[in-house]
Amino acid sequence: MKDRIHNFNAGPAALPLPVLEEIKDSFLNFNGSGMSITEVSHRSKWFDDVINDAIERTHRLLNLNDQYKVLFLQGGASMQFCMIPLNFLSDGRSADYVNTGTWSTKAIKEAQLQNKPVKVVASSEDKNFSYIPNVIPFNSDAVYAHLTSNNTIKGTQYAFLPDTGNVPLVIDMSSDIMSRPLDMSHIGMIYAGAQKNIGPAGVCMVIIRQDLLDLVPAHIPTMLSYKTFADKNSMYNTPPCFGIYTIQLVLKWLEETIGGLEKMDARNREKATLLYDFIDNSGFYKATAAIGSRSLMNVTFRLPDETLEKAFIAKAVENDLGGLKGHRSVGGCRASIYNATAVTAITDLISFMKEFEQQSG
Repeated sequence: MKDRIHNFNAGPAALPLPVLEEIKDSFLNFNGSGMSITEVSHRSKWFDDVINDAIERTHRLLNLNDQYKVLFLQGGASMQFCMIPLNFLSDGRSADYVNTGTWSTKAIKEAQLQNKPVKVVASSEDKNFSYIPNVIPFNSDAVYAHLTSNNTIKGTQYAFLPDTGNVPLVIDMSSDIMSRPLDMSHIGMIYAGAQKNIGPAGVCMVIIRQDLLDLVPAHIPTMLSYKTFADKNSMYNTPPCFGIYTIQLVLKWLEETIGGLEKMDARNREKATLLYDFIDNSGFYKATAAIGSRSLMNVTFRLPDETLEKAFIAKAVENDLGGLKGHRSVGGCRASIYNATAVTAITDLISFMKEFEQQSG
């Protein structure tokens, strides 16, 4: 059997090895139940313990007060693109959106398809989404302000979340949730497809504040209402049990092995600094995101030409470095270095990049 590779995939992405080992050890007989976690009833005490522990750990890691509900939904972050305006923009009220790339663009489109009044208050499209806007004129009467905190395709990220005054932030954090501490005082809702940083594909974490839940009208479809899931602890229907179980284990790893989000943030900054410093000091590789807007999660870069990029990606796979191909919409190369990626994976990648440059530069 081949040893595990360094996995730089953007999503589904690397999971912590201790989490995978715990899943392996308990997969056939979960907590003495005589059943796999994939067989245990979502109405059982076994699963109650799983989902409630995941919720409690989320509250502790993010220092959430009791005004926040933690939900686990299906449909991915993309489902939230339509659910958010459907739930919050009744009575013709408007929301602000910041467009920093593909996923922001999709979120805006889903609101517009419903004929909801949304305002794009800032965009980085003028420079091919290579930066995060600094000055954003949010409207004080907006119901919410929507942004994507980390952009996997273009490799940009908000270094600091913008001040929206009394307008609650609604944030797509699919690719950087639980990667750093957050000041929740202005955040009304966070949503994140799990498959990039906290779990497997098939489950979306939603953290929503009560004042936004209070806006949800009664007349929208049951399965598209946040209140449906908030009222039933995410178990109105059968939830994605295995995905929630994996998230619970990842959150346990963050708390008990890493030691919390401040320590996770320090490790993530160490990894990103190592890789960006190497790229910036190379005459061969070139980072694509503007300094000051660079992602700590997705490092995007180019080589002198596409032929070399293809050779680089193929040779990397031969050296057990997987997932370095850039998104199909932009090409180039991308190293996704989420929480589960170890510092040794970065140093091994840099060693390979040096060797490839010497051979091809």
